Amino acid sequence: MQVAIKYCLSCLLIFSIHLAKAQSIDKTKLIEHIAYLSSDELEGRKTQSQGNLAAREYILNEFKSLDLATQYPDYIQKFSFEGRRDNKVYDQAANIIAYIPGSSSKKLIVITAHYDHVGIGRADSAGDSIYNGADDNASGTAALLELARYFKAHRPEHGIMFAALDGEEMGLQGAKALVKDFPYALDQIVLNINMDMISRNENGELYASGTYYYPTFKTILEEVASGNKPILKFGHDEPNTGRDNWTNSSDHGAFFKENVPHIYFGVEDHKDYHKPSDSFENIDQEFFVNATNLILKCTIVLDQELLKE
Repeated sequence: MQVAIKYCLSCLLIFSIHLAKAQSIDKTKLIEHIAYLSSDELEGRKTQSQGNLAAREYILNEFKSLDLATQYPDYIQKFSFEGRRDNKVYDQAANIIAYIPGSSSKKLIVITAHYDHVGIGRADSAGDSIYNGADDNASGTAALLELARYFKAHRPEHGIMFAALDGEEMGLQGAKALVKDFPYALDQIVLNINMDMISRNENGELYASGTYYYPTFKTILEEVASGNKPILKFGHDEPNTGRDNWTNSSDHGAFFKENVPHIYFGVEDHKDYHKPSDSFENIDQEFFVNATNLILKCTIVLDQELLKE
């Protein structure tokens, strides 16, 4: 499905001026979030573990401190599923969901990031068995919290749902649960922005995957990203390219299945992917802050441009 959006360079020039004046995310808070969420204390945040529950409480408190709205009791959407590998029933999984109403449109942008990781596993050569998941995906969760803070202070045109999702590492379970039990008709969603692994890349590259299906987004994002760091690249979304195709590799896949347009911001796999060494010490703080600010700029412009659909 291709999204038709009226687009003009003069409009983007206006938005560029707006963005130049726009408040960026809170760098200090962003780093505090990722440091805590990827700490040994949370033991890798596997679904239904004590560390996962601690992460849930942290996110919940952040949403409450911002006095955000929600469509779910106490911000929590509970769900259950059966693990594909262990056949265990996970009946206390939970998404944490907040909402900011739009100023001009009743339609929605849904911003997602999964807060779970794989927990404790086989120890590495250094004897470390905690898979901290700093990049995967404490980074996206931290960014989600700071985007929520920004849009609380700068009301968007569309309503924005901020969904911290559980169970991604076990088959996109949180995203599937959200789509299945969404509080509105799914055709009210104009865009899903998903963030998963955005805190490091040796080449200074961040990908916006999904524009193969929604090419008008590429035109817009290229203009927004021009002259910014990190370098915004496109791809990893063409059919029949095997593992190089990220279309169903993270939570946006559940939205794509329901024909909801998406942009997935992420980096290519690195040597610490799904290893204990994916720790806070190995993120690139400058890259992470710049990537989050770039995603913020992209979101601001997409929010404006989607009004013209």
